[in-house]
Amino acid sequence: MSKVTVSSYMSHPWHGISSGTDSPKIVNAFIEMTPADTVKYEIDKATGFLKVDRPQKFSNIVPALYGFIPRTYCAEEVAEYCMKKTGRQNISGDKDPIDICVLTERNITHGNILIPAIPIGGFRMIDGGEADDKIIAILKGDEVYSGFHSMEDCPDSLINRLKHYFLTYKQMPGEAPTKETEITHVYGSDEAHEIIKRSMNDYNNHFIIED
Repeated sequence: MSKVTVSSYMSHPWHGISSGTDSPKIVNAFIEMTPADTVKYEIDKATGFLKVDRPQKFSNIVPALYGFIPRTYCAEEVAEYCMKKTGRQNISGDKDPIDICVLTERNITHGNILIPAIPIGGFRMIDGGEADDKIIAILKGDEVYSGFHSMEDCPDSLINRLKHYFLTYKQMPGEAPTKETEITHVYGSDEAHEIIKRSMNDYNNHFIIED
């Protein structure tokens, strides 16, 4: 397996920041988008800058802080775990860092920031045959959400809002989806930790950090 050599200079949010000294129990989350954003931002992998991916296609907005966990990668080990849990075959990783949604009652109005987050579970999402897990976490120290320790603590209305966003945000009204997207399971913190660990292994298997 060939590896990509990358520099660990701190200006790059994906490669220059660790996933967290207490990962996977507490992780660093780099935030790309907030619920106030009407444009979908994502990291430019080459430069580390945020870029405009596209305007939000209609009124669907991300219902939580949204970004990724640095130095993670969705590849062979994450895909293997998805196949194990779903009984599916021929699933591959989406070759992106692991996505994370962070719940907080605080009004954080812009992205391009790093925050400490406590994973409480996630969604096992398959997007066009690719594993595309969404880790759900709470902001460390949040006064309202600090009592949430698992997905079972989340109200159904919140889980359904998150599901709806991820299943529909790429679709235009009246248009058929270009590829099948589904959420097969809602899982708890133990599985979230396992997926984060696997994504860290996938990262180490594909990238070499130059310190």
